[in-house]
Parts: sequence; C-alpha cells; structure tokens
Amino acid sequence: MARVGEIDLPDRLAPGIPRWATQIGVGLLCGLGAIAIRLVLDLVVPGIGPFALVFPALILATLFAHWPAGVLTAALSMFYAWHTVVFGVAARAPASLDDPYGVTRTLVIAVAAGLTIAIAETFRQAVRMAATERDREIADRDLFLAEFDHRMKNNFAIVAGLLDMQARRAEHPATATALDTARMRVESIAQAHRHLYRGSDHVGAVEMSEYLHQLCGALSEALFLRGKVTLVCDIDSTQMPRDRAVSIGLVVNELVTNAAKHAFTGRDTGRIEVLLRAHADGWTLIVADDGVGLPAATAPRGGLGTRLIDAFARQAGGKLRTESGAGGTRKTLELAA
Repeated sequence: MARVGEIDLPDRLAPGIPRWATQIGVGLLCGLGAIAIRLVLDLVVPGIGPFALVFPALILATLFAHWPAGVLTAALSMFYAWHTVVFGVAARAPASLDDPYGVTRTLVIAVAAGLTIAIAETFRQAVRMAATERDREIADRDLFLAEFDHRMKNNFAIVAGLLDMQARRAEHPATATALDTARMRVESIAQAHRHLYRGSDHVGAVEMSEYLHQLCGALSEALFLRGKVTLVCDIDSTQMPRDRAVSIGLVVNELVTNAAKHAFTGRDTGRIEVLLRAHADGWTLIVADDGVGLPAATAPRGGLGTRLIDAFARQAGGKLRTESGAGGTRKTLELAA
C-alpha cells in the first residue's frame, strides 16, 4: 500500500497495450463506475448530491492513468449528473433546459473538476519524480555497496592468505597453531561480512541461519573434522545486527575450535553441536560436545582463547555459563533482545 501513488497503468501496461487505450479504458471504468454507484444510491436516497461522486472518480483516474483519463471520467460522470439535474430525475420538481440555475451549477462544478484534475496530475508527477529520484539513489547505493563488498572480500582474503602463508613457514608448531587460529578468526569475520547485505530485510542485519551454517562448514574443513568429529549446526532463522552477529560468530569459532582440539583427547570420534534458538526474550546460543569434559582444576582466567570468548560474549551483550562433566561440555550464551 505504501507505493499506491506510484502506480502508472499506461507505463506498466505498455507496449502490450497502447497508452491511449489504457487511458480511455481507465477513464471509462472510473466514469461508468461512478455512474453505477450513483444509480444504486438514487434507489436509496434519490436526488442527494448528484455531483458528489464526480471528484473521487476523476482523482482516481488521474492518479492511475494521467489527466486524459481524469477528463474522460469527469465528462462521463458530470454528463450523468447534469442530466439528472436538468431533467429532474433526482430533483423534487422537473427542471427545463432553460433553467439557468442548473446550467450555472454544472459549469461551476466543471471548473472545480478541471482544477481538481490539474492538482491530481501535479501530485502524480511529483510522486513520479520522487520515485525516480529514490530509485536512482538506491541504484547508486547498491553500486557502492557492491564495490565496497568486493574490496572487503579482497582485503579479508589477503589477510587470511598472509596468515596462512606465515603459518606454513613457521618453524615452531605453537607459532603455526597461533597463526592458523588467527586466520580462522579472520574467516569468521569475513563470513559475517558476506551475509551483511544478503537475504536481509534490513540493511546492516545478518541472517544468522545461513551465516552460522556456512561458518560451521568452514570450521569443519579447517579443523579436519570430517570422518572424525561430527559438527552439527541447528540454527533458527533470525536476523541480528552486524556487530552482534560478528561477536557471536567469533564465540562459535573459539568454542568449536577449543572443543575440536581438547574435548576428544584419546578418542577418534565425537560430536559437537551448535544451536541457536530464538525466543520471546532474545536468543540462546549453545555449543556442546560429548567429549571428556573440562579438567577439574582450571585456572579462573584460562588462556587467551578463554579470555577472548569472555570478551566476545560481553561484546555480544550476553552472559556465558559453562556446564561440564564426564558426558561432555556445554557452553550456553544467553542473549537479550
């Protein structure tokens, strides 16, 4: 309904139907429609406002099919109204063709109808110009976003490539592992960026289902989980602001990486689940594994990965809690709406 004023039937139906034919058709439809409604009203309230329906009909015709349709509508409906007044069809007493009052009233209403058509046509043209300008601005914005998206993809790819190259050249395994972990964090941010303007009703929002599914797929390949540890991703379809989505993606990246590296010590198989549930109060993110559980004596602050997880959780505006036992570890991040 927001764009009803932008409907231009002659342009929309051309070239299949000539513009003049559409204008005549709309004029006839609106004019005859006004006459039909007037006939029905005359059965209930005869003689009341014979010219009342002229103006709504000609406004509709002008807005949807330009001023020629409005003129045709006005001519048809006013002819019927004039016929009603002059011949006394709806009047209490018959009037003659020489009645100056009926002719004068009809002329005054004809002038008012012409002014109404002019105003409606001016409004229609103004709406059309505004819509054209809006479409041009949208096209320019889309072009800018496409260029920005292309450059950002290249930047992320360059950073990830440099980290991967450095990791391959690193002489110490710990250095290679740290660089590879940094590369996966960059990939997590890049995944969020790829979904920033894709499949969202609002600019700046990320569709979490598609984003986290692709992120889990990238993590599964990067961590070589196929055939050993199964990574299951079950995400409700929901949208989140970009910054929050990036933080959640980084939390998932850290938790899945930690689970893959430490949860299945001494085992060849296992299962990691990533769940995101939307509810009335917000969202619940769960990353769970069926591994050996956390050590009984764990430092309060943990390593860099633990501190990063806490920082990303706070950045996302959530509270993280941990449950661990012989059956595995379960990390739950509660996110308020």
